[in-house]
This record gives sequence, C-alpha cells and structure tokens, in this order.
Amino acid sequence: MSTPFPFTAVVGQDDLRLALLLNAVSPAVGGVLVRGEKGTAKSTAVRALSALLPAVDVVTGCRFSCDPAAPDPACPDGPHEVEASTTRPARMVELPVGASEDRLVGALDIERALSEGVKAFEPGLLADAHRGILYVDEVNLLHDHLVDLLLDAAAMGASYVEREGVSVRHAARFLLVGTMNPEEGELRPQLLDRFGLTVEVAASREPDQRVEVVRRRLAHDDDPAAFAARWADEESAVRARIVAARALLPSVRLGDGPLRQIAATCAAFEVDGMRADIVMARTATALAAWAGRTEVIAEDVRQAALLALPHRRRRNPFDAPGLDEDKLDETLEEFGGSDGGPDDEPDPDPDPDGPGGGGQPPQDGPDDGSPAGDVPAQGEPSDDGRTPAGQGAGEQSPVRAAEPFRTKMLSVPGLGEGAAGRRSRARTEHGRTTGSRRPRGALTKLHLAATVQAAAPHQLARGRSGRGLVVRRDDLRQATREGREGNLVLFVVDASGSMAARQRMSAVKGAVLSLLLDAYQRRDKVGLVTFRGSAAEVALPPTSSVDAAAARLECLPTGGRTPLAAGLLRAHEVLRVERLRDAARRPLVVVVTDGRATGGAEPVATAERAARLFAADGVASVVVDCESGPVRLGLAGRLAGELGGTPVTLDALRADSIAGLVRDVQGTSRRAA
Repeated sequence: MSTPFPFTAVVGQDDLRLALLLNAVSPAVGGVLVRGEKGTAKSTAVRALSALLPAVDVVTGCRFSCDPAAPDPACPDGPHEVEASTTRPARMVELPVGASEDRLVGALDIERALSEGVKAFEPGLLADAHRGILYVDEVNLLHDHLVDLLLDAAAMGASYVEREGVSVRHAARFLLVGTMNPEEGELRPQLLDRFGLTVEVAASREPDQRVEVVRRRLAHDDDPAAFAARWADEESAVRARIVAARALLPSVRLGDGPLRQIAATCAAFEVDGMRADIVMARTATALAAWAGRTEVIAEDVRQAALLALPHRRRRNPFDAPGLDEDKLDETLEEFGGSDGGPDDEPDPDPDPDGPGGGGQPPQDGPDDGSPAGDVPAQGEPSDDGRTPAGQGAGEQSPVRAAEPFRTKMLSVPGLGEGAAGRRSRARTEHGRTTGSRRPRGALTKLHLAATVQAAAPHQLARGRSGRGLVVRRDDLRQATREGREGNLVLFVVDASGSMAARQRMSAVKGAVLSLLLDAYQRRDKVGLVTFRGSAAEVALPPTSSVDAAAARLECLPTGGRTPLAAGLLRAHEVLRVERLRDAARRPLVVVVTDGRATGGAEPVATAERAARLFAADGVASVVVDCESGPVRLGLAGRLAGELGGTPVTLDALRADSIAGLVRDVQGTSRRAA
C-alpha cells in the first residue's frame, strides 16, 4: 500500500486545510467543495485528511460499519446482538466520475431475488463511506443520476435500493468532499448547496514557496516512508488536536450576539433558504473548538462566512464566486454585540503551528473593457482589403452584451445515445421505459413483464412444482429507457465589419449569452468559432466550461471582412476532431451572422459549398439571422437552406416567440437520425 503525502507537509493552502480540519472536528458542518486550477494539491490534501481522523468502532462482521454503541436497527446485516466490536481507521472512499449506479448504491442479485425470494445485496460505495469520507474528484463532471443519488443520501443519511418490489435500506452518513476545476464546467446548484464549505485554491506566485513545494514533492516521491516519518510528530499533534476539539465542541457556546451576526450576514448577501445560517453556526462553533475556546467570537463568524457563503450567494451562473469583504465587515460591525466572548476580540493566532484562519482574497471583478455609453461606431471598414482585421479602424473595441433572456429549447432531431443531459431525446439508463432487450453484460434495469413473459413458456420443462417462477439467466430482460442527452453546441459567430454597429453587436452578444445560459442549464459542451478579416479562429475548443465561453464572448472584437466560408470550414473541422474524441455526443451548430460573405473569389458560392458539408454529414443547425435595416437581402435564409437547418431572427429567438425551432430542421439530419 502506498504511503500518502502527509497532511501537515502541504505547503500553504491555509483555507483548504482549515476547512478540511473543521469538518474533521465537526462532521455536521457538511463537507467541503474545493475549487481551483489543476496542480494545486486539492486531491493530495483531501487524501491526506483520512490519516488524521480518529479511528471508529464497528460491529464485527457488519458490512455497513454499524456503531456498536447504537447499531442501526434496519441494517441489512442485522439485527445486531453486539457481542464483539473492532476498531478500524476511518475510511476515505473515492467515487469515480464514471461509476455506475450499482457501484454507488450497491446491487441486488435479481436472479436470486426472483427465483429464491432472498435479498442478496452487495453493498456499494455509500455503504463503504458510512462514518467516513466520500471523496469525488472532478465532482462537476459527475453524471446527473449519480448526483441525484448523492443528494438523496446526503439529505436522509441513508441509501435506498429498490428494484421491482425488493427494497434494501442502510445508513449512509459521510463527510462529502469534492474537488473541481471550474474551467471544466460548473456544479449543479442542488449539489453545490449540499457542500457545507467551499474554498478557492490557486498555485502560489512566490518563488520561495514554489521551490519548497517542489522540494517536498520530490522528497516524498524518492522515499515516501522516510518522508512520512519526518512529519510523524506534526501529524500526531494535529490528530491529538482534532480529538481535543471534538471533546470540547459540545461545551462551545454560541451566544445571541454572534448568532445575530450570522443571521444578518446571510440576509445581507441574499442567500437562499436557511441552510447557510445553520452551516455558518456550526462552522463558527467548530472554529472556536479548534482554537480551544468555549465562546464563539466575531472573528469566528467572519471566517465562517468566508467559508460557507461564497457558493451560496445569489448570483448569475457566469459570476465568479466570492464575497465582498468590505460589505461583510460592515455587516458584522453593524450587528456586533457584546455577547461574543469575554473581550469580544479576535483570536490573534488561532493556530500558530498548523493551518490558521484568513479568508479568501477579495474577489475583484474583471475589467470588462466596455466603453461608457453607447457611442456610434466609427464606420464599417470597406471590403476591399485595405484595412486588415485587428489593425487601425478595421477593428472596433469589444462591447458589452445586452441583457440575456430565456430562449426556446433547441434540440437535435432523432434519438441519440450520448452523455446524460437535458437537451435532446436519447436512449439512457434513466427515464421512461420504452421496451426491453437481452442484457449486454451485467443486468442493471430489469424489465419484469418481459422477463416473466420469456420464462413462462419453459416452466413445465423446468419441472416447476410450486408457486415460485423458475427463472434462468437467459430469461432476464434489460429495460430500455428514453431520457435526455447533452449535446455539443458549437457557436459560429460573425465578428466582421458588417456586424460591428455597437447596438447591433450588443444584441448579438446578448443572444449568444442567452444561448450559453441555456447550454449551462442543459449540461452541454460548448465551443466558439469566430470569423472576421481574412480568417476564422477557434476562440474556445469544445469544453464543459460555459463560463469560459461567456468570457471569450465578452472580449470579442469586431471589424474587417466577412470570411463566412472560412468560419464554416473551421467549424466543420472542429466537429470532425470532436467526433473522434466523443462519437456519441451529437452536435448542434448555431451560426450567428447576417449571411454576407466577402473576400476572395466568389465568396458567397464558396460559403454555400462549405455549408453543404454540414448537410451531407447530417449535422443539425440553426442560423440566427442578424440582418437589419430597411433592405433585407435574405442571405441568412439562403445559408440555412444550404446547411439543412432553420433560420430564426434575433427577435424570434426568445422563448415566447419560437415554436418548434429545431423540429423543423430539414435535410439529412432528420434522415440520419
């Protein structure tokens, strides 16, 4: 067994270590979500925490880790007559992103249940994690159906497995710890709220600290056992401090003053519901116990707010998490009381030897570079090529997107088999039952009626004598189900001079931002291709991070010629490469343009030939027509016809204006499905 990196040897990351230790002191805090860029010791710190947790007493032979002092009366291995107990280290169980439902909650032997009437149950990861840590790396990439199961278990403290009338329940109380890289997509709000605390981590920019990180990492890799031995005393000290803080925790007093500060802070930051107040109260109490105090003081409340509120404050999906610390300090000062301790003064150093306090750094909003006021454009550049894109008057500064709005759902025709999501129809493991088939591999969803129908003709030959049905493996039928999948939504945006009027481009960006919001809610991957001047570029390769697409859109400059064919060809190449990586995920191309094409010989004809490539591949597409003015050329409509897609104007893109937008997609996309 490999020797883990010691928790106390992690360099820096004080907020991360403090949040993990507070959960070790008080598991009722509710877990930790660690957000940050790759290579910042997120997984290292979490895996190291399990070595610091106190050992647990369990009933000997119980697969569900029942506490001998209070065994679960509904335990599948019970009832327990506690005669013997054992002590074992606390477990840290890792949930792989691609795990199946049976691996998470456990599996019933359906064949034995039908033929013998016995509950043959194999526990899953939730049972293993009971009274320990459940760790999910890249939790934002977890499939929706697994997220739903985690939410149920976290809310009820138990896991239920119900299959065709056979029901098993067992306790599942665990410390939920997740790590994620925001560049790969955000987390569902329902699961986000289940994490008690959240911390943002980033690599240090101090050379000396980075040198120390590398030195310790290399030393551990060269001789893990010797490196761990050098940190054994520090590990033992932190482990003893956790035990002492747990013992002190019931004696910590949360007075009316700090409690009023907690309520005022949650109200000031407009968090939804009451869970934030409860988590802040538990966190502040754990902070006091960790510092060896029996009174909660104002500094505990402040630190609790910095850990418990950033992911709960009311915000748009593309807003960066964080708190306004000046506003926090003003609120705490306004509602401060004298009930916070003997002197009501902050602890100058709650942890001089280990990870200490200190909240997240202030979150300064990015400078969007948008001009003050909506001034007219300086004139669109000519199409004679004398003013290249990105130089002089051929380029306009970026403009802010108009206010986003709710769009009608765009979907891909036919029935897919891609990743679970909320956009297009697909064959999935979850959804409404549409039929049955023979199982390929392990049986996961039994179709009872089809199984009985398959077994019934053979009962006499099998010597059936009693009431029970004689079922063989060949009789079992897997239920086929239909649900929704996520798609690859590839935006192809015209950023040329013909789109550069400020009010017009603001509306275009607002429309694309609205579609990005829709993609965020429907769990899609998104990509962004832009074209202007003499070429097209992939502004954002396909990714699950819709936030990244919104950021690229915000700083998108405009100006120059309209190389429509180049934009379409680049988009076609992006789809070709992505099809090799993820063949099951179906694409939806959204072309945002006025349909004009300039530059080169026969630009319109070349663009139409490029468009026909999408139709030949059966790619579903929508053309958002941005043409304006009293004279309409209808070029976007012609482009949609060549693509085999559907044109829609900017005004008609709103949810109350569109009726069955992509259901009207014509051409090979429908036939291919």
